[in-house]
Amino acid sequence: MGAPRDHIPVLFNEALEALAISPSGIYMDGTFGRGGHSGAIMQRLDSAGRLLAIDKDAEAVAYAEQMFGGDERFLIKHGSFAMLEQLAQQSGVAGKVNGLLLDLGVSSPQLDDPERGFSFLRDGPLDMRMDTSSGQSAAQWLATADGGDIARVLKEYGDEKFSRRIARAIVDIRQEQPIVTTGQLAAIIQQASPTREREKHPATRSFQAIRIYINRELDDLQHCLEQSLQVLAPQGRLAVVSFHSLEDRIVKRFIRDCERGDDFPVGLPVTQAQLQPKLRSVGKAIYPSVDEIEANPRARSAVLRVAERMA
Repeated sequence: MGAPRDHIPVLFNEALEALAISPSGIYMDGTFGRGGHSGAIMQRLDSAGRLLAIDKDAEAVAYAEQMFGGDERFLIKHGSFAMLEQLAQQSGVAGKVNGLLLDLGVSSPQLDDPERGFSFLRDGPLDMRMDTSSGQSAAQWLATADGGDIARVLKEYGDEKFSRRIARAIVDIRQEQPIVTTGQLAAIIQQASPTREREKHPATRSFQAIRIYINRELDDLQHCLEQSLQVLAPQGRLAVVSFHSLEDRIVKRFIRDCERGDDFPVGLPVTQAQLQPKLRSVGKAIYPSVDEIEANPRARSAVLRVAERMA
């Protein structure tokens, strides 16, 4: 079964090519979403191939079971990709995975559903959790967080230059009424922002920052990358599509450090083999084409990085 027609992932063909899929190989999709990548991987596998998919979102897991549950080559797990090694061990594939794909950020179905609270364009409950069964919602966090913490999150994760003004406005408004919808929050941010970027809603950066914080996205990514070394087989591929500069920085630094190998005192004569590098980068960073960005503006910030596990 192929990718759902209503949602084609960004850098779709490039990511699949990066995995160098072998028909009898074992693959992991750490961000199932609505199965775009998983469906395409399954098409390339023979009867001996296997695909283990993971997603925080219970709706995504239900969709996966509906679409692929009857296929013995496929298994879906509900959880964060920060549990990568644990889930791989449970499934008997740790150290055997020929390709691991991570498509970071929020999926289009999540953004387009006002009930999930990710979008400032559609009014709905202010939730933003990818896993609605655990953790604080955005509304719960904003109701109790210190103004300084709110400003820090907006600045650190969203690079919001009016972070302090917006944080003060949130604290002031919540004393009068609870902030429980995306429409309320978007209006507060818009009013607190003295200027706006061209063709960008004033709430864009703040919503992104709060979502990243609520879902521990950067911490989970770091944990996942570290565990990938125990999950990938020799020559197994790691392919990561990022949509945020902080995500891409983490991926780029991880690949660079693993490619460099163990730390030794400066000046100590050691060979490349003695450094024991764990990964090698495959090609340069890959960006969407102009045509893809025109067809899907959400692709404009995407970047794909690829690495291969050393033997």
